[in-house]
Amino acid sequence: MASTIVLCTDGSDLALHALTAGLALLRPGDTTVLATVIEPADPSLVSGVSGFGGGVMSAEQLQELENARQAEARDTIDRTARALGVTGVDGRVLAGDPGHELCSLAEDLAASVLVMGSRGRGGLRRAVLGSVSDHVVRHAPCPVLIANPEAAADDDAGGDA
Repeated sequence: MASTIVLCTDGSDLALHALTAGLALLRPGDTTVLATVIEPADPSLVSGVSGFGGGVMSAEQLQELENARQAEARDTIDRTARALGVTGVDGRVLAGDPGHELCSLAEDLAASVLVMGSRGRGGLRRAVLGSVSDHVVRHAPCPVLIANPEAAADDDAGGDA
């Protein structure tokens, strides 16, 4: 049976350490997808908000902003793939709520596992701010491997984990 591993990154060093630790625990998949999520462009920047004011940029400027976000996200995927030493990955740039988008991707791909990090926020901060990893664990259609990025970073630095 074919396996699909979905690696989730925000481009940070913590995410890279988490993915490195997670991949060390898994057999290579038949397909590896490296995904990042960007915030979608806000159309109210062009149209204004509820008639109270006009837009602050033209449609062309909004498209330029979207193109820049897409290019930065593609760069994040490329840098992460190189740093992980993985080749032949299917890079995906998603737009929207990260937790929802990652779960939808996993469902669409019939993923075998999602791999991601967690910043380790405490209960109160997670309740107020939300947590992408918490959402994914609760809603993903497949197993989720959450790697502790600080522990991976400590291991790289020769610390005790």
